[in-house]
Amino acid sequence: MKQFDIIVIGSGPGGYVAAIRAAQLGYNTAIIEKYATLGGTCTNVGCIPTKALLDSTHHYYDAIHHFSAHGISIDSLQLNFEQLYNRKDGVVQKTTQGLDYLMNKNNITRILGTASFKDNNTLEVVNSDQEKSIYTADKIIIATGSKPASLPNVTINKERIITSTEALALKEQPKSMTIIGGGVIGVEMASIFHRIGTKVTIVEYADNLINTMDNDLGKSLYKILKKQGIDIQLGKSVYQVDNLDTSTEVYYKDKAGESHSVTADYVLMAVGRKAFTTGLGLENTDVLLDTRGNILVDEMLKTNAPSIYAIGDVIGGVMLAHKAEEEAVYVVERINGQKPHINYNAIPGVVYTWPEVASVGKTEEQLKAENANYNIGKFPFSANARARAGMDTDGFVKVLTDPKYGEVLGVHIIGARAADLIAQAVVGLEYEVTASDLASISYAHPTYSEVLKEAYTIASGKPSVNI
Repeated sequence: MKQFDIIVIGSGPGGYVAAIRAAQLGYNTAIIEKYATLGGTCTNVGCIPTKALLDSTHHYYDAIHHFSAHGISIDSLQLNFEQLYNRKDGVVQKTTQGLDYLMNKNNITRILGTASFKDNNTLEVVNSDQEKSIYTADKIIIATGSKPASLPNVTINKERIITSTEALALKEQPKSMTIIGGGVIGVEMASIFHRIGTKVTIVEYADNLINTMDNDLGKSLYKILKKQGIDIQLGKSVYQVDNLDTSTEVYYKDKAGESHSVTADYVLMAVGRKAFTTGLGLENTDVLLDTRGNILVDEMLKTNAPSIYAIGDVIGGVMLAHKAEEEAVYVVERINGQKPHINYNAIPGVVYTWPEVASVGKTEEQLKAENANYNIGKFPFSANARARAGMDTDGFVKVLTDPKYGEVLGVHIIGARAADLIAQAVVGLEYEVTASDLASISYAHPTYSEVLKEAYTIASGKPSVNI
């Protein structure tokens, strides 16, 4: 039996950040991971590889559709699907090697195997050879993340009916793909495959894409993706998915109850993710779960067992890598007696389509539901000189403010570099800066950020200037 101050279960963004911070604060720390590589879903089969493919396919799509307008001609343009995926694998490998370095640098003990609780302070770890080891700790942090969800009547066989995990390991380019779900994962995967020539159909139950974000963003993204050539079926309910060995067929009903179907090489399930607690042995602890299978925690992210904490996807809420990272630092510093805080309202969400989509703070729908008064400042990228120069004129910035004090309540962007632009809005929300203040500072010209400046100006009741 080996004793540690802190043991972290899971090595995703929440897990590895928690382990590093604990080691930095002087705790004898171990991290348990059942896979050979660190990084969890995000690094290995999520955030990092999808962004690599999104960037690669963006270049390819631009070469076909936009280069000629810039005066660039390419003869016999070809896609090397194998190299496309090889580059993605290289990006993942370098990232995981970086994590290995950080574990060694901080003297964190790596334990390879599957962990399960024996009691509130004791873990049993079984490795690939079925050898068992026992570890104890004063504090244990659960950071086991989430796994893809499915519909009750659909079985994911990982061959023809797949998730994003299998889509990132395909050996050849599919000719066609049906994606069930129009959330973040669905639209990003649709973008990847559509850009390289795969016929993509999105079937979404809701009336809007990315329906957890401000509705104006989803409506705009729908028009843009449709214009690019993606078939999008909104307000459709999938009731059957058939694996036909060499193809698939998805059956769905519209709101009138009429049935439709679509045939494709693959079906990609993208209906969300659910907390992963399978095999953790939580029944041997005082840890409690809610009705959705999430681990219940208090405001300190402590479970019902005083020695056990949980962070990231496994506790529900928005399932974002950077949210898990914030919670990781928060928990460890709380254990250390410090008083950090997390402002969940100031955690941004990003969709890496092109144009990108980014959002932070309250949506207009949330403000309406709260019967709150608000002002809107909205400005299009089409009126921005930098966007015109770069041929990236789709989208807008939408700023929501408090009419009494001018405090920024929410910022919603669809447009070029939205993922980076949103950082300034996060600062504004976190420190309660007014729209007038954000409008009055200097923005470099010409830049995409000037769209933010104009939206802040309009939201504060002043006329915008033409840029």
